[in-house]
Amino acid sequence: MEQQKFGWPLNRLESTKLHFANDGNAPNPRLKDRQYSDVEQMKEKFAKLLLGEDMSGGGKGVSSALALSNAITNLAASAFGEQKKLEPMAPETKARWRKEIDWLLSVTDHIVEFVPSKQVSKDGIHMDIMITRQRTDLHINIPALRKLDAMLLECLENFKEQNEFFYTSSKDDDDTRNDDKWWIPTPKVPQNGLSEATRKWMQGQKDSVNQVLKAAMAINAQVLSEMEIPESYIESLPKNGRASLGDSIYKSITDDYFDPDYFLSTMDLSSEHKILDLKNRIEASVIIWKRKMNAKDTKSSWSSGVSLEKREILEERAETILLILKHRFPGLPQSSLDISKIQYNRDVGQAILESYSRIIESLAYTVLSRIEDVTYADSLTRSPSNGEKKTKLPSAKEEVEKQNSAETPTSMTLLDFMGWTLDRGETDVKNDFKNDVSKDVDMLPKKTTLRRDKQENILHREARELGRSKKSNSTPLTDSITGKSEAVTNQQNSFSACLVNRT
Repeated sequence: MEQQKFGWPLNRLESTKLHFANDGNAPNPRLKDRQYSDVEQMKEKFAKLLLGEDMSGGGKGVSSALALSNAITNLAASAFGEQKKLEPMAPETKARWRKEIDWLLSVTDHIVEFVPSKQVSKDGIHMDIMITRQRTDLHINIPALRKLDAMLLECLENFKEQNEFFYTSSKDDDDTRNDDKWWIPTPKVPQNGLSEATRKWMQGQKDSVNQVLKAAMAINAQVLSEMEIPESYIESLPKNGRASLGDSIYKSITDDYFDPDYFLSTMDLSSEHKILDLKNRIEASVIIWKRKMNAKDTKSSWSSGVSLEKREILEERAETILLILKHRFPGLPQSSLDISKIQYNRDVGQAILESYSRIIESLAYTVLSRIEDVTYADSLTRSPSNGEKKTKLPSAKEEVEKQNSAETPTSMTLLDFMGWTLDRGETDVKNDFKNDVSKDVDMLPKKTTLRRDKQENILHREARELGRSKKSNSTPLTDSITGKSEAVTNQQNSFSACLVNRT
């Protein structure tokens, strides 16, 4: 009897290949070779994931969650890293992206939960049983992210037939670009600018991409908020929020009359590094205040004379600032807290959701920037005086803020894109998915509204005690939303299940 090799199911295609060699009805050799190549490529990719990116097998690899997160991030970088123009993706790149992202997302098919169900036996007896289904957060968000992914690729595909603008390299450009986009090709438009039809069409594309950006940001923020805060991050925090923020910022946040927009206008936000540093400081202070408000974490080293009610108000003010920063600067790098959560996260499902939503957010931001480059070139052509007022191209960050604060009658919500409907009026649906960040309205988290009565009593009490009143306005944010070939499907499911079981 011939000795069976260990791991023979992975080599099942080889025996199939030998079988077809003696069969007159063998499939197309090119198709067969391509499928065989896909299997080998998939085996190599999943082997790397199973080993935690440590191909030496020395046990020094990272967790499966982090390995999958890195794999999705690296795949997106290789597929979209060179997207410097408004043009369709290369067919080979698009096919590779869809094929490999399907492999990585197939892992979520094996992340399940038990739910109650009913079953009727042959005798007609009704029984209560437990069945498995895909975890709820994955069941909701993975299809939504796939739809957003397809919408972005379709948006790029729409620019295939346009012929009113073109790109020139920096060498061919007579005008020297002294801005932060010097490596990006410069868009050129006709002498009279874009036609009115093209201008309206470009605005429609911008609105669509803007909705995709906000939807991806909402999913990513929700997933990150559900991740546990690593102990290593908590141990690195100072003992109080004042030490984290600094005296100047702490004094501004604890002032009797707090206006988040005025506060940001007094901060130095001239560079990405300074904005990120402010975000890191405020996030650290929020974690400190939350821990102090949690009774089980009360320790002598964390004790302070600040009342619980005041900490709640300070926490909500800090979260207001974080909210505005997030939507004013959507292209901002990840904060120290987010990086720490991703690094130490062990939930494979959350890792996939976070990384997939993050790369969609990044691609949407890139496409939005490229659209803005074209519209800015058009505005300069029609009104050359605009070039004297601006020395560099406007960023997409400013455009997102402008779009968020403006009412666009023709813009669609995520419900319109996804094809979902609710038994409510059109106005209510749009209000639920509106993500406006207006400078004329002070914003606080949703929980501020839920505790409005309680906080009003607290403020009146403090006013009587201190002889002064404290104000804290709120507007809740309600921007949350919720093919493989036959030759590789079975092997892909086996790899995915094995990867999930490893964790």
